[in-house]
Amino acid sequence: MTADTPAGGAPRSRRERPAKPALTRDGIVAAAARLVRAEGLAKVTMRRLAAELDTGPASLYVYVRSTAELHAAVLDELLGTVAPPPASGTFAERLEAVLTSYTAMLMEHPGLARSALAARPSGDNYLDLVERLLALLAEGGASPGQAAWGVDVLLQHATATAAEQSARDADADAAGDWDALVEALRGASPGRRPHIAALAGPLLSGTPRQRLSWGFRALITGVLATPAPDHDDDIGRTP
Repeated sequence: MTADTPAGGAPRSRRERPAKPALTRDGIVAAAARLVRAEGLAKVTMRRLAAELDTGPASLYVYVRSTAELHAAVLDELLGTVAPPPASGTFAERLEAVLTSYTAMLMEHPGLARSALAARPSGDNYLDLVERLLALLAEGGASPGQAAWGVDVLLQHATATAAEQSARDADADAAGDWDALVEALRGASPGRRPHIAALAGPLLSGTPRQRLSWGFRALITGVLATPAPDHDDDIGRTP
């Protein structure tokens, strides 16, 4: 029998140690989500997660095929924190509230926001989110095709906004870049660029929250006003 010898103590058999919990996919994803909250997505590697779970990286690949799949699963886990639609308000106001909550969740986890541009979650929380959005669009009068494609456009806008903001927050030169843009727009020549010269103020106006809200409202209006092509059951996207 092998034994460990604690500092200042008698040898203790490894058989006396508490048994480690069995690995499961749900347990691995939950541990990864805790690491994202504490340390950020960049720290969530298979090696780091294996150390957290007191196992070897190879053991994790039995349950998660790749880091990309792990990140998609973590995204789905955190989608469970997206607020449900408010009980009152128009369909558009309630739809915007859900999308804003989704965007805010991504902004809390900058690395996850960038990963979400490519990740393809398919878990229960993602499906629940899509179901809510489809129901709200249908409530607003969207046809099945408009609702189906509209969800994609709305989530793309939310995800891209969160990823853009997270990239700016991490950029040490962001403030200088903004100052340079302000100077360039306000200094535009009316002769060469008359539209920019006339609209420099509006181009620079508004808070990020106001612009996000306006974007959602513009897209919702456009979804309802734009006919969608007939759909069949063929899957049009490729991996």
